[in-house]
Amino acid sequence: MIRFVDVHKSYRVDGRDIPALQPFDLDIADGEVFGIIGLSGAGKSTLIRLINLLERPSGGRIFVNDTEMTALAEPALRAQRRRIGMIFQHFNLLASQTVADNVAFPLRLAGERDAAALQARVGELLARVGLSDHADKYPSQLSGGQKQRVGIARALANRPSILLCDEATSALDPQTTASVLELLAEINRELKLTIVLITHEMDVVRRVCDRVAVLDAGVIVEHGPVADVFLHPQHPTTRRFVNEALPEEAASEHTPFAQVPGHIVRLSFRGDATLTPSLSRVARETDVEFNILAGRIDRIKDLPYGQLTLAMQGEQVQIALAALREAGIEIEELPR
Repeated sequence: MIRFVDVHKSYRVDGRDIPALQPFDLDIADGEVFGIIGLSGAGKSTLIRLINLLERPSGGRIFVNDTEMTALAEPALRAQRRRIGMIFQHFNLLASQTVADNVAFPLRLAGERDAAALQARVGELLARVGLSDHADKYPSQLSGGQKQRVGIARALANRPSILLCDEATSALDPQTTASVLELLAEINRELKLTIVLITHEMDVVRRVCDRVAVLDAGVIVEHGPVADVFLHPQHPTTRRFVNEALPEEAASEHTPFAQVPGHIVRLSFRGDATLTPSLSRVARETDVEFNILAGRIDRIKDLPYGQLTLAMQGEQVQIALAALREAGIEIEELPR
């Protein structure tokens, strides 16, 4: 659905070119939720705004659904932008307009003048985001979560095929964040929209994204399926984000393992392996004892996963580890 080919972006500041994004290639598949994570200033907002050319690249080509956006003249570009909805961190609602008028605004910009058609479409959108009873209210009368739901309804008005989310949950409390992420997952599932979501929180990526790219100082340092990146982060920046999302795992990395007897390993379970009592079975069959030093069972989007840090003791530890691998469990041997 979205393809970047040798794209880079610099800004001219005081007569010098300051790079914001180093040259990169990236593909985002049709119908997936793709996360982009990085610290402030990493280039996340620049990257997402390249998709609809609110920012133009300094070089390279950008394709959306096989249309080269970077080659379009302005009228054709405006038409393509109507197929790309955008949700903003600070909502960007029109304070003097009602909820219904805010949602209708992009429809009017696109030339819709039929009052009955406008009313029907706005009613449909407000029902989808759970705000049917708030059509005549003004933004100042809404909570932060309700404002963001209005923003989502407005972004869906012109039936886009892509939804861009620019830090859409960072201004919300945790409970409201969860409800907004659930709504985005529902929209992705039911409308088959491609969603590109930027954030500085790995937990947001874990809850809704299929794949993720990690940005550090304008460079994509790691990308791939969320489960791979989340369970086995390779770059220090990625590990920092994962440790912030899993503080118990960060603590386990600083545990003085030298004081713990046994063979120290981290087991990673995914899918059915999470629901199978493989560890107890293998321990029983090999007479290996284990001590759980840290652990977590949760979900990555719809995928159940688990990670356990263990100290294992016994004469058949290596046989036990081989049996666990055969059961579909990933094993990382940890240094003391």
